[in-house]
Amino acid sequence: MSGGGTTEATTVTRAEYCVVACAEAWRDAGEILASPMGTVPMIGARLARLTFSPDLLLTDGEALLIGDVPAIGAPPRVVEGWLPYRQHLALVTTGRRHVMMGASQIDRYGNQNISCIGDWALPKRQLLGVRGAPVNTLNNPVSYWVPKHSSRVFVERVDMVSGVGYDRAAAAGPSATRYHRIPEVVSDLGVFDFDTPDRSMRLRSLHPGVTVEQVTAATGFALTVPDDVPYTREPTAEELRLIREEIDPKGLREREVPA
Repeated sequence: MSGGGTTEATTVTRAEYCVVACAEAWRDAGEILASPMGTVPMIGARLARLTFSPDLLLTDGEALLIGDVPAIGAPPRVVEGWLPYRQHLALVTTGRRHVMMGASQIDRYGNQNISCIGDWALPKRQLLGVRGAPVNTLNNPVSYWVPKHSSRVFVERVDMVSGVGYDRAAAAGPSATRYHRIPEVVSDLGVFDFDTPDRSMRLRSLHPGVTVEQVTAATGFALTVPDDVPYTREPTAEELRLIREEIDPKGLREREVPA
């Protein structure tokens, strides 16, 4: 495994590595809509907009396209347009959106569950329901954010499919695979993708301070682990300034991923 970090990097928190990893999902994305769900993904999308993806479209989380990049929790100062629910759904079907959702469960092929835990007919826990996950995953890129990596989330087989994974999309045929793509999964331990011959999950990078053994012990299926796993890249000094002073001055990221 390649190592590294500089002395300066020791001051970077795990939450800040997660922010950078989430931001990378939108690198050079062009003029598409970012739909981040969760505090760390929201910070990541705003960081991407302020740095390497200046054309990225952001919303206020409700129905407005915003022209500036306010701090988390602050109202926008510049409104570029109106994006009500009907127009938002129309945008989804064109593929011009990249969602980063949460996952109560996710399996080796990227099938995601946010609906229920246990048998569907008599679940142990009722969750959100499938929401827009099936349409999201079949019409535009969908990444996932898991703030607490464990074998209860990374499971051999999800109890119910909400977001469609690579194996099920392939089984459904060309109509399902045409726009289906899961660029990455980010957790508090590392970054994962599906760049393998059978489209099963691969460990792409470790956050500094995390070992391969920690990741595999917290995963309920056999991950593909390359011989040389890099560390998640360090944020630049300017990225750290933006995160700490402009985007998240209240430090909400540290609540989602405690040091």
